[in-house]
Amino acid sequence: MIRPRRIGHAVFETPDLERKLAYYAEIVGLVPVARERDRAFLATRLGQLVVELRRSSEARCGKLTFEVAPNADFAEMARELTAEGVKNEIRSDTAPGLPKVLTFDDPKGTTIELFSEWSYVAPNQDVVGAGPLKLGHVAFWVPDVNAIAAFYERVLGFRVSDWIGNFFVFMRCNADHHTVNFITGKEAGIHHMAFEVKDFSHLQNACDVLGRRNVPIAWGPTRLGPGHNIAVFHRNPDDQLIEFYCELDQMKDEALGYFDPRPWHRDRPQRPKVWEGETARMIWGLPPGANFLRRE
Repeated sequence: MIRPRRIGHAVFETPDLERKLAYYAEIVGLVPVARERDRAFLATRLGQLVVELRRSSEARCGKLTFEVAPNADFAEMARELTAEGVKNEIRSDTAPGLPKVLTFDDPKGTTIELFSEWSYVAPNQDVVGAGPLKLGHVAFWVPDVNAIAAFYERVLGFRVSDWIGNFFVFMRCNADHHTVNFITGKEAGIHHMAFEVKDFSHLQNACDVLGRRNVPIAWGPTRLGPGHNIAVFHRNPDDQLIEFYCELDQMKDEALGYFDPRPWHRDRPQRPKVWEGETARMIWGLPPGANFLRRE
């Protein structure tokens, strides 16, 4: 089975490339590392590629990349995908630092690229803006949440961490509580993307950055229920939700099957489950706006 180890970078399409590039550099705190006429690449302050921006007529997430084990057999992974009826091909140099990828589309039309070799694309940088450590997860609206969850579980080896009711699933590919989320909606599209910061002091700094830039906080700070991360949400220039977070639950041992114990857990131990009621949203903090989990 294909087993991604972590999320690499995401490709976000935008009608206003210059504005989004300035936003990611000055507010999110990513480092521009390469630029072409219709696309740009940005890294974390640690030097890892996390975002590619592409000029397009609409704003959407067009691609996600995932790292697989260094000894992963690309030919074998290609055969597994073909056996599942998934068209795929091996490409080279699709982005800085990625010499070879195996590419295919998931059922909602997002391109997925698997890679085993990568290199840093920038030196260590001082913190600018929020200064995240990594791209943590991406959440999507989908018409059939069960079907897409089954694909990621069966074909890509993701595990279900939690559900909110029967409409919102959290899935992991490593110790992090979730790397992708899927939420029931009429059409496929991005719900939010999330960047991990070091700790609560850095989250506070991110709020100060938003305040200085007159960017309204859409929700937070709050400690969420599933995943228990402390999170702050705002909207980027394309009106997409962006989350800064820290303290996400960790599943350190799959055989044990519970998340690392934390003082804020109400279940002892905290295991994957279906969340219902008020704690399905958060443990503390003000509730989100009425349209947070509803796509108009």
